[in-house]
Amino acid sequence: MHVDPTIFKAYDIRGIYPEQLDEETGRTVGRAFASFLLPERVVVGRDMRLSSPSVSAALIEGLRQQRADVLDLGMVSTDQYYYACATLGLPGVMVTASHNPAQYCGFKMVRDMPYLLSGDEGIQDLRRLIEAEDFRSARGTGTIEPRDVSDGFVDKVLDMVDATRLRRLKVVADTGNGMVGPSLTRVYDRLPVDLVGMYLDPDGSLPNHGLDPMKPENRAELEARVVSEGADVGFAFDGDGDRFFAIDDRGQFVPGDFLTALMAQYLIEREPGATIIYDVRCSWAVRDLVEAAGGVALQERVGHSFLKPRLLSEEGVFAGELSGHYYFRDFFGADSGLVPSLILL
Repeated sequence: MHVDPTIFKAYDIRGIYPEQLDEETGRTVGRAFASFLLPERVVVGRDMRLSSPSVSAALIEGLRQQRADVLDLGMVSTDQYYYACATLGLPGVMVTASHNPAQYCGFKMVRDMPYLLSGDEGIQDLRRLIEAEDFRSARGTGTIEPRDVSDGFVDKVLDMVDATRLRRLKVVADTGNGMVGPSLTRVYDRLPVDLVGMYLDPDGSLPNHGLDPMKPENRAELEARVVSEGADVGFAFDGDGDRFFAIDDRGQFVPGDFLTALMAQYLIEREPGATIIYDVRCSWAVRDLVEAAGGVALQERVGHSFLKPRLLSEEGVFAGELSGHYYFRDFFGADSGLVPSLILL
C-alpha cells in the first residue's frame, strides 16, 4: 500500500487530514502496530480533534483485523492514556496530533511504558510493514471493550503531591479547548484552589486559539486574565495534555528551565540528594539551584527518547525540558501536564 512517507516522524505519525492521513491510514497503522508487536491487548485513546473519532474507529478496526483485543478509553488526555498503558501493562495507540493545528491528525504509540515507538525504533518498521502489506496475526481474538480509567488517573495525580501543604490560591487555567479541562476540574475540585477556567471544554474546531502555549499569541489572553483577575498564577496546557506552562502573577511567561528548577527544589526537599535530569537547552539556573538544594543535576540531549532512559538509568526522580515536557519517576517515567501544575502549587 502506498502511504505518504513524510508522516512518519521521529516521535509520532502525523499529517494533515485527509490529504496526508485519513481513515485508511488509521486502519493500516492499526494492522501494522498489531503485526509489529504481536500483542494480545492494545489500549486505544483519542483526542478532541474533529477527525479523531473516525480515524480512531478505523485504527481499532485494523487492530481487530489482526486479532488484537482493544481496550477503548474513548476521548482522553495523553497523560491519562499513559496512565492506562502503565497500570494495565499494555502497549497502546493514542490518536492525537498534540499541539499542532486543527487540520492535523496523528498517532502516539507506546511500546512498553514509558517507552514509545520512535523513528528508528518502531515507526519506520510500521512504514515498511504498511508498504509491503506484510501483516501478521496478534495474540488476541479481536474483541473490543470500553474502559474508563479516569477515577484512577485522578487519584494517581493527586497522590503525586502532599495536598495538606497547599495554601488557598487563585489559579487561572487555560486548556485551550484541548484535552486537559475535564480531568483538571476533577483534580482541582479536591484542592484548596479558586479556579478561573478558560476554554475548559474539549472542542476540536479550536474556536479560541491554537494549542501550543509556547507561541505568544496562544497565551496572550491568559497573561492578561491573570492580571485582571488578581490571580496568584496562570497555567496553560498543550492540546493533548502532556506539556505544561506557567504565567506569574504579573502576567509574565515563566520559561521551562525556571519551572524545572522550581519543581526540582520541591522534589529534592521530599527526597534529599535526588537526581534531576535536564535538557541541554536549559540555563545554568537548573544546575545551580538543584545543587544548592543538595541534589544532583545531570544534563541530557533533547527528546523523550534520551531523557526517559537517563531518568531511569540514573534512578532520578524528575526530568525537565525547556519545551514544557516534565517526566516523573513516580508517574511511570512519563510526562504529564497536570502533575507539574500540582507540584508548582
